[in-house]
Amino acid sequence: MPTSPRERARDACPGVLTTHPAADGALARLRLPGGRLTAAAAKTLAGCAREFADGHLELTSRANVQLRGLADGTAEELAARVSAVGLLPSTTHERVRNIVGSPLSGRGEAGCRDIAPVVAELDRRLCADPALAALPGRLLFAVDDGSGDLAGLPADLALRALPSGEMLLAVAGATRALRLPVHVAVPALLAATAWRIAELPGGPGGQDGLLAAAATEAGVVGIVQAAGIAQAAGSATVRAGAWPGPHPQRDGRRALTVLVPLGRLSADQLDLLTAAAAAGGGDGAGGAGDAEDGVLVVTPWRSVVLRDLDPAEATRWSRAAADAGLVVDPASSWVGVTSCAGRPGCARALADVRRDAAVSVRIRADDPSAPTHPAGRPRALPPVPVGPALAPVHWSGCERRCGQPGGRVVEVVATGSGYRIRRTGLGAAAVASVGADGGEATVVSSSPVDGHRDLAAAVRSARRLA
Repeated sequence: MPTSPRERARDACPGVLTTHPAADGALARLRLPGGRLTAAAAKTLAGCAREFADGHLELTSRANVQLRGLADGTAEELAARVSAVGLLPSTTHERVRNIVGSPLSGRGEAGCRDIAPVVAELDRRLCADPALAALPGRLLFAVDDGSGDLAGLPADLALRALPSGEMLLAVAGATRALRLPVHVAVPALLAATAWRIAELPGGPGGQDGLLAAAATEAGVVGIVQAAGIAQAAGSATVRAGAWPGPHPQRDGRRALTVLVPLGRLSADQLDLLTAAAAAGGGDGAGGAGDAEDGVLVVTPWRSVVLRDLDPAEATRWSRAAADAGLVVDPASSWVGVTSCAGRPGCARALADVRRDAAVSVRIRADDPSAPTHPAGRPRALPPVPVGPALAPVHWSGCERRCGQPGGRVVEVVATGSGYRIRRTGLGAAAVASVGADGGEATVVSSSPVDGHRDLAAAVRSARRLA
């Protein structure tokens, strides 16, 4: 696998067996292909969070989970416990199992295929090939059920189900995609990892050539010649995993999306969601015990989806989640707000961004004139108050901007003396400026009251889409 020494040196993505030495203790990251987490595994993680870490799980922008503040000497026992519940099927490939999947696959009204078996096959084949252990830990796979809910994610390689029964294979940066039969989609996808994407010559043309080479290696030359190279997948439609609240399933039951503020889920909150998942039952997609335990689905929008709930159960668990400090209201001020760890967990951070983001959200929640989220919501959701739509916002403790979502976003980056607010992919900014520096909005937040109010107002202004 042609990765350069420089690439390998900076590829420091942590796992369970290779933790990251953060300022608040070791950090371990567990990959959840498709975001799928059985109730048994969730119970184990809650126990590990209490016993070994800081009492929380963090949800990542790749639908993985991580434990912070691990005590010295606990890594070996942590690895043993997560292995026992199926969360570490490969010691050699643990860091490359970054696979996001449509959270309502097989249940949502917009999808055209249950992609759970495709995700499972991809994970199995990925771990079975020794050469693929050399893939960089930042490589991201996506498997979309045809709803388009993952189209906005920065996946390096993606499969998308088509109404025809085929699948579309796309490579980041390529101008076209391959239309393939589903039974060869995963082999073709893995063939596309033969070359490092970043090292392909010729830009998009080289990536189109990669797709053709992948099809050849997968033995589908005739299919490509007959069907041609298809158009790339369209834009995202309904992203049920990003919108808190209940969503209808095809069978009349409900899925409940629970947003976790800043992705930080306490062990007690996880216990609550695990109990709710058990009420919904299993999905039949995985190992023994599914039908009894139930399954939670972690999403790249730092939410958890509970599926197969009766309407009355969905209402009951929605209330319980809200009482526990989780978000089930699509009009919540927390929708679209993410952050890195910040101080004190990260030595590089210049501010406690989680605190400042939370204060900013609370200030906006108390402001009756604050904008809400009426645009782009799923049709099944109840109406929300009228007001301008808001762009997502990501708070970062330094210029590395860890965990920032791709696409259109408002960046709030700590500078040491305040924050710089910048709109990325959103056109010209109209941001209130306090202590402007170099023409970019910098808001000093040294005052616990006035500074945070100015900061909240500036962020709110930057997020307006209409």
